[in-house]
Amino acid sequence: MSRHHVVVGAGPVGRHVAAHLAGRGDEVVVVTRSGRDSGVAGARHVALDASDAAALTRVTEGAAALYNCANPGDYTQWERVWPPLATALLETAERTGAVYGITGNLYPYGPVTGPMHADLPDAATDHKGILRARMWADARAAHEAGRLRAVEVRGADYVGPGVGANGHVTRVLPGALRGRAATVIGRTDQPHSYTDVGDVARTLVAATDDPTAHGRTWIVPTNAPRTQEQALTDVLRSVGKPAVRVRSLPIGVFRALGTVVPFMREVAQLGYQWTGPYVVDDRATRAHLGLEPTPWDEVCRRTAEGLVA
Repeated sequence: MSRHHVVVGAGPVGRHVAAHLAGRGDEVVVVTRSGRDSGVAGARHVALDASDAAALTRVTEGAAALYNCANPGDYTQWERVWPPLATALLETAERTGAVYGITGNLYPYGPVTGPMHADLPDAATDHKGILRARMWADARAAHEAGRLRAVEVRGADYVGPGVGANGHVTRVLPGALRGRAATVIGRTDQPHSYTDVGDVARTLVAATDDPTAHGRTWIVPTNAPRTQEQALTDVLRSVGKPAVRVRSLPIGVFRALGTVVPFMREVAQLGYQWTGPYVVDDRATRAHLGLEPTPWDEVCRRTAEGLVA
């Protein structure tokens, strides 16, 4: 079996996937528009537009797996950026035979009334969730038609090293480490799941490696839910820092601002995630792949490392 792997994207998940693969001795190519060194020892970096299927195919020829770890940051650009990128990734996987491992999220489920699990139907109500659900539906259809092999893993809100502004806890962490009050989206007292970014990478690689896992989605093993205030307090405590005041910014504020600021409108559409319980059920993944989440205390400590004032 080839030990050549292609990772598209060098954000938090892409870097962790590349590091995991390189750490076990695989040949890793990290694809980004800039080709900038991600800091992953042993990885090779290539500059190209991953929405160019011909260029991506040339890099992926002979690879065991192609990992979609891209993360277009601006919600307002998703309808423009994702479709050509998703199409190119599917075409590349079909042309090369590489297993297509997808980093998903919880948006496709839409508003929920209980824990999210992999067999829950995708029922998103906003365009971002609908788009992500369609991306998986297209990949699954290609898999079921025998044109390629695909699998998707879905994690909750990220914590862990290197997440930065991509996570709701880590976004407010630098100020909290300096004793400043933190302002979070929605309610502070509702249970919410937080997934370690390293566990996302481990699960994605494990699911991609395992032919019996292909053709479906998996929830990344995740620690027991915490409220936003509890999660931030736990991270601060892990490095000996005191708790700070945690303030709530109501979803209504985002809706009001959204009439003039498009990005705020996009956030408001996801407001259901922060106004009630938003938790995952990962039991199927733990049983099938034999994975457990990184212990919460360790997750908290690693999240805060490098940011301590």
